[in-house]
Amino acid sequence: MCKVPSEIVEKIGAAVFEGSIEEAGELAKQALASGLNPLDVIEKGCVPAIEKAGDWFARGDYFLPELVASAEAMKAAMAVLEPALREQKAERKVLGRVVLGTVQGDIHDIGKSIVGSMLSAAGFEVYDLGVDVPGETFVAKVKEVGADILGLSALLTTTMPRQREVIELLTEKGLRDKVKVIVGGAPVTEDWAHKCGADAYGEDAIRAVRVAKELVQ
Repeated sequence: MCKVPSEIVEKIGAAVFEGSIEEAGELAKQALASGLNPLDVIEKGCVPAIEKAGDWFARGDYFLPELVASAEAMKAAMAVLEPALREQKAERKVLGRVVLGTVQGDIHDIGKSIVGSMLSAAGFEVYDLGVDVPGETFVAKVKEVGADILGLSALLTTTMPRQREVIELLTEKGLRDKVKVIVGGAPVTEDWAHKCGADAYGEDAIRAVRVAKELVQ
């Protein structure tokens, strides 16, 4: 594999940062067709770009639509690069395994998807179960992959109690001491995180990644 030309790195990074979804995917294909190392493209192009988007969001220079677009562009590039990474067995340093999903009865996806993209960019192996996920499905996946962290998203006050139910189910199945639980979502608060038995509260995508890193240290 040849070294990554700075021009391609910059183009992919710019596409991710600017939320150019189709362009990010196409540039990733061009990078592979040129014989570039997918790991280098991810670590030197995609990751700094999504981190920059996150920083801009945190300080108010980016708003939610821009951050969503950046996350989607990141996913488009990763969808091309990660299979190539697996084929050549080039392993990124994995910080930990995260199972992520929106609890049963809740079909909101945007915030959770951003968190998933940011966690992936940070070096976590992410298993996104989607939305409206039953507690048993969360627990089964945690056990299957040996998850270090379980992220439970709830965007409605009516579905927040499901977060507590999943945590109780983990205890019932003897898995609670094997996995750290982060809860998040618009109505969720730090106080609720304590009440429902979670280990941490992810106020937004940036803080969720920071908390996840702290939990696996």
